[in-house]
Amino acid sequence: MEYYLASVAEVAHVLRTTPAGLDAATARQRLAEYGPNQLPDPQQKAWWQLLRQFTDVMILVLLAAAGIAAVVGDAQSTYVILAIVGLNALMGFGQEYRAGKAMSALQQLAVQPAQVLRGGQPRTVNATDLVPGDTVLLEAGDVISADVRFLEVHALQVDESSLTGESANVAKNTAPLPAGEYPLGDRLNLSYKGTSVTNGRATAYVVATGPQTELGKIAALLQTAETLTPLQQRLATLSKALSAAILVICVLFFGTGWLRGEPLLPWLLVSVSLAVAAIPEALPALVSITLALGARWLSQNHALVRKLPAVETLGSVTYICTDKTGTLTLNKMTTQQVYANPAFTLPALGDADALLTAMALNTDASHGPDDQWLGDSTEVALARYAAEKAYPRPVLEARFPRLAELPFDAERKCMTTLHQTPQGILVLTKGAPGVLFAQLAADQKGQLPDLEQHANAQAALGFRVLAYAAKLLPALPTQLDAARLETGLACIGLASLIDPPRPEATQAVAECRAAGIIPVMITGDHALTAQAVARQLGILAAADELVLTGPELAKLTEPAFGALVEKVRVYARMDPAQKVRIVRALQARHQCVAMTGDGVNDAPALKQADIGIAMGRSGTEVAKEAADMLLLDDDFATIVQAVQRGRRVYDNILKFIRYILSGSVGEIGAVFLAPYLGLPLPVLAIQILWINLVTDGLSLALAYEPAEANSMRRPPLNPQQSIFAAGLGWFILGAGLLLGSLTLGLQAWAMRSGLAHWQSMVFTMLLFSQLGLGLAVRSRWVSLFSLGLLSNKPLLGALLLSVGLQLLLLYVPFFNHLFHTQPLSWGEMGITVAVSSLVFWAVEGQKLFSRWRAVPLPVPALQFMPAALAST
Repeated sequence: MEYYLASVAEVAHVLRTTPAGLDAATARQRLAEYGPNQLPDPQQKAWWQLLRQFTDVMILVLLAAAGIAAVVGDAQSTYVILAIVGLNALMGFGQEYRAGKAMSALQQLAVQPAQVLRGGQPRTVNATDLVPGDTVLLEAGDVISADVRFLEVHALQVDESSLTGESANVAKNTAPLPAGEYPLGDRLNLSYKGTSVTNGRATAYVVATGPQTELGKIAALLQTAETLTPLQQRLATLSKALSAAILVICVLFFGTGWLRGEPLLPWLLVSVSLAVAAIPEALPALVSITLALGARWLSQNHALVRKLPAVETLGSVTYICTDKTGTLTLNKMTTQQVYANPAFTLPALGDADALLTAMALNTDASHGPDDQWLGDSTEVALARYAAEKAYPRPVLEARFPRLAELPFDAERKCMTTLHQTPQGILVLTKGAPGVLFAQLAADQKGQLPDLEQHANAQAALGFRVLAYAAKLLPALPTQLDAARLETGLACIGLASLIDPPRPEATQAVAECRAAGIIPVMITGDHALTAQAVARQLGILAAADELVLTGPELAKLTEPAFGALVEKVRVYARMDPAQKVRIVRALQARHQCVAMTGDGVNDAPALKQADIGIAMGRSGTEVAKEAADMLLLDDDFATIVQAVQRGRRVYDNILKFIRYILSGSVGEIGAVFLAPYLGLPLPVLAIQILWINLVTDGLSLALAYEPAEANSMRRPPLNPQQSIFAAGLGWFILGAGLLLGSLTLGLQAWAMRSGLAHWQSMVFTMLLFSQLGLGLAVRSRWVSLFSLGLLSNKPLLGALLLSVGLQLLLLYVPFFNHLFHTQPLSWGEMGITVAVSSLVFWAVEGQKLFSRWRAVPLPVPALQFMPAALAST
C-alpha cells in the first residue's frame, strides 16, 4: 500500500490498529510474524576464505614455478616467489574483510529506544521490538526507528538529509497526497527509519520495519559484489594472456631440449627460470607501492584512501557524479537578494528599514557567544543577513519586544510573531509568497503583479523565496487565531535564499571538462535550484545537456534511459535506487564512474560506482564504510586533484609494464631461439634470476616518476581498452625483439671472435640494456635529456646501485664462482656497454621521430613504415 496516498483512517484499517496502539499480545504476535526491526547481519569474511586469493591464474603459475624450483633445489627462488604471493593474498583478503563494515554501520542506526502506545499506555521499548501497526510518540531530538505514517503533528520538522540528500528540514503533516508518484522527500506525511525529529512532536503509525523500511532497501542494495577497477580488469586479462604464452613457450623449450638430449634437471631449472623471468612477479609490489605513494600524497591533500585500488581508478574516471549540497556548494543557506516593496509604509517602525526589521524579529535563530548561529538553516540565513546589515535581533527585540508567536506550520506555511510598539501590536508574518499574497488586504491587491513578477523571477533562478508581511493591531488578542492574525496584511518585501556554489568549484568543473571528464550533479533538491547551481558552475552548459527528475526517470525504460544517460547533466529529487540505476546505466555504456555522497541514501551508489567518494566532515558512517575514498574537506576541487594523482599513478604502472615486459620478451626470445640457431644458452638460470631481481628493483623506482605535463589536458583512458592498446603491445614486442636480437648477435660475434668471456659479456649486456630501457621509458614523448636524471632521484639511485652490483659480480672472485662470471677487460666492457646502449638510443629515436611527425609510432622497429600503417 502507498501509505502517503491514504487517509489516516484507511492506514489504520489496513494495519489493523488504532490511535491507542496495539495490545501486548498482538505486538508479540506481529513480532513473531514480521521479525525484529533490524537489518540483516552482514556476512563477514572468515579467515579460511583467504584461500580464495590463490585462484588467480598468474598466482597459480607462480606457485607452480615455486614448486618446481623447490624440486630442483633452487630454494632462493622458492622463498622469494612464495613471499610475494603470500603478501598479495593478505592484501586482497583484507580489502574483502573490510567490505562488510558498511552493513555493520547501517545496523548501528537501529540501536535506539522508542516510545510507543500499548493499549493506550505510553511505554519505552527497544527499537528492534517495533512492529507494523505500533503507534509511536515522537518529539524533538528523537531518531525515528521505523518507517511511519503521521496521524497527528504539532509544528513537526524532520531532518531527512541523510536519506534524501535535501539539506533543509522538512515540515510534516497528516493530509493524504493527491494521486501520483512522489520521491521520498515529497512524501510529507511519512518519515523513515534513521531520520531524526528536529522540532515539534507527533504521533505516528509504524508502517514498515526491518528490511521492509527504506533503510532496509538501501541495505539490500549494498549486498552487491565488489566491482573490479579498470586496472584490475586489465591485469586479469594480462595474467591470462601471459600465463598461456608462458606455458606454451616453456613446454616447447623443455620439450625441444629433452629431444636434443639435454640433461633433464638443469634444463627444467632453465625452463622454470624462463617462467619466472616472463612473469612480472614484482607487479603486485609495484602496484601496491605506487598506489601507497599516491594514497600518502592524497592524505596530505585532504583525501583519505580506504581501498588502495581507488587511487588508480581515479586516473580512468570518465564521469564524476557528485552531490550538490556541501560538495559543489557551501552547505550554508545564504540570503542572496532582498526586494523591499516600495509601496509599503508603517509609521510604527519609525525610521527603521521595514524588511530588515522583519527579518531580524520574525525568527527563532540566535547568535551564540562563541560566534555560532543556532537554529534552522533558513532562519539563520535570514537573521544573519539582517545582522550583517546592522539589524541584530537582540537590539531590535529590545526596541520591539516579542509578545507572542504562531510557530511555522506545514499546512499554513507561515510563521507569525507579535511585537509591542508605541502605536500598537505589530504583527509580522513570514511564509511562502503564494500563501502570503492571498492574505493581503483588499487595498494591497494592486501591488500583486509587481510582487509576483519578482517572486517568480527569483524562483526561476533556483532561489527559495520567502515573503514578509505586516499589520498593526490596537491590542494583543486574547486568542491567537491564525485565521484572524494572518489576514489583511501588507507585503513588506521578499527575501531570496540559496546554498551558494563553492568559489573553487567553478574552476574545478572547468578542469574536469578540459581533462575529458564529465561532471554530473545528482541531488535530492528541487530541479530549479539544482539547474541554477549547475549553470553557475558550468556543469550545465550546452543546449543539448539535460535535467531529469526522479519521477521522470521512474517512467523511463532501461533502453530509453540508456539512450539519454550520457546527455543528462543534472538529476533532481532522486531516491537511492535511482542513484544506483544512474551509475549502472553509465557503466553499461562503458564509462568509468566516480560517485560522491554523504548520506545513507548515497551508500548503495557509492558501493556500485567504480570509485565511491564519501564526505569526511558531513558524511554518515554508512556512506564512509561503503566508499573507497573520503574527502576530508568535502570539496569538489579535491576530487580533481585526486584525479590528477590517479592519472600519474596509472601512467607509472603502465611504464612499469612497458619496461618489465619488454625485458622479459628479450630474455625469452634470446634463450628460446639460441638452441635453434646452433648456439648454447646465452645466460644461465641463476643469471636470468639475477637480471630479473635487479630489473624488478629498478622498476619499483618508476613509482616515483613525476606526472606527465599533459596529464590533465588529455581524455581519460577508455575503460574497455586493452592494457596493450595505444601502441603498448607493439612497443613491448618491438623493444623485446630488438633486445633479444642484440643479445644473440653479441653472443654469436663474441664466440666467433674467440672471446672466452662471451657469456659474461652477454649477461652484462642483457642487464645494462634493460637499465637503459628503464631510463628511456620514463616518458612516452619527452626525451630523457629534457626530463633530466635528477627529476627521479630514486630511479637514478637504483640505476647506480644496479651497475655497482653487476660490477661486483664481474670482478669479485666469490661472486664469479657463484654466478659463473669472469672479469671483463676494458675492451670487452667497452663493447658490452656500446651494444647495451643501442636499446636506449632506439627508444629515444622513436620518441624524437614521433614528436617530429606528431604521430605516436609505437616501436623503433616500425619507424621505416608509413605513419598510417605504423599507427594501425
